[in-house]
Amino acid sequence: MSRQFFGTDGIRGRVGEHPLTAEFALRLASAAARVLAPGGGRVVIGKDTRVSGYMFESALEAGFVAAGMDVALLGPLPTPGIAYMTQASQADLGVVISASHNPYFDNGIKFFDRKGGKLSDSIEAAIEARLGEPAITRESGALGRAKRLESAIEQYQRFCISTVSGGLRLDGLKVVVDCAHGAGYKVAPRTLAELGAEIIPIGCSPNGRNINDGCGSTHPDLLTLMVKGVGADIGIAFDGDGDRVLMVDHLGNLVDGDQILYVLAADRGRRGLLEGPVVGTLMSNLGLELALGELGAGFCRARVGDRYVLELLRETGGQLGGEASGHILCLDKTTTGDGLVTALQVLAVMKDSGRNLADLVGGMVRFPQVLINVRMARRVDVDSSLPVRSAVEAVERHLGRRGRVVLRPSGTEPVVRVMVEGEDEGEVRHLAEQIARAVAAEAA
Repeated sequence: MSRQFFGTDGIRGRVGEHPLTAEFALRLASAAARVLAPGGGRVVIGKDTRVSGYMFESALEAGFVAAGMDVALLGPLPTPGIAYMTQASQADLGVVISASHNPYFDNGIKFFDRKGGKLSDSIEAAIEARLGEPAITRESGALGRAKRLESAIEQYQRFCISTVSGGLRLDGLKVVVDCAHGAGYKVAPRTLAELGAEIIPIGCSPNGRNINDGCGSTHPDLLTLMVKGVGADIGIAFDGDGDRVLMVDHLGNLVDGDQILYVLAADRGRRGLLEGPVVGTLMSNLGLELALGELGAGFCRARVGDRYVLELLRETGGQLGGEASGHILCLDKTTTGDGLVTALQVLAVMKDSGRNLADLVGGMVRFPQVLINVRMARRVDVDSSLPVRSAVEAVERHLGRRGRVVLRPSGTEPVVRVMVEGEDEGEVRHLAEQIARAVAAEAA
């Protein structure tokens, strides 16, 4: 069964343009109820801080209640918090209203199953197949009920704290926390402050339109300046829906998801707790792979996207994986990428080891990566192109084991992404341009 609306992370788009309309959201809720809870049941709905979240929350609530489902409205809560509340409250499904790191004029809708995991492709396709049917409205005695769950933030906060040692205290740490004016603007500062940290909050004043606007993990420059300006021990930046995290060390250096993975893997390996391989993606830095190899830890690469990282972790029995963007999976702690849980794991390593973040990431050397997008006049299978293969093989021979080449055709536009990675940035750029010229000539 093919999918027209669901992408790799739910349904997403510009608000007011199909399918991101109130009418579609109502029909989507009705279709999801038909597939996942035809006899009625319970659903939790959470959102980030976009102004359009009120509209979609109301439309989804109406669709589910009319179909006979009881609805718990969580309000603004990080995406992983909604996944947790779905599982903890034994709901039949959870709904997230968010477009993650996108600007406010976008929004999206995605679902979690009763275990707090993403729906399978087949279930999403089954929901799409029912979208053409009229929305259900049951008779009055069979309608669902809706209520606001005021305790959701506190419950999620308790869960996050439970993922680290019961004795963890952050007293003496000065932490700048940037919540991107997004879903974590309440729970993240509260959690860190409860553990004893001195908090300097930024990006914690949402107005419905400033989510991800010049702040958060997609724009960490402000965080970097603030950490250095106030003499903080660490900076923590989340994205709009709180499932990604990047960090800044006390020197003002940005620490990305690859480096965070290294810190967590090294600590778990030292304590004999690292199970299975660490899973990254095709775009994960070669420095991570080499550093993990020096630790004796396995490393596997999945396709780009947290969905594929999760699939490979399950296949290999691993527990730790993620992407440079800061979407980290700690499957022994939670079911999905969780920025706050990840941040707490890193802070626990710092306190346990007595080392600062700059020292902890020092065992991994990031290799320069150059990415060039080559726009194609026509679609070409670059894998079967002899001139392109020859150019790639020549660069790979030159780099040897101290570099990589990745060609990734875009699935949505006529673009081929050429990535070359190596030890010298100038040389890497030259080699990437060399391959890009071969790709462009083939498609001319």
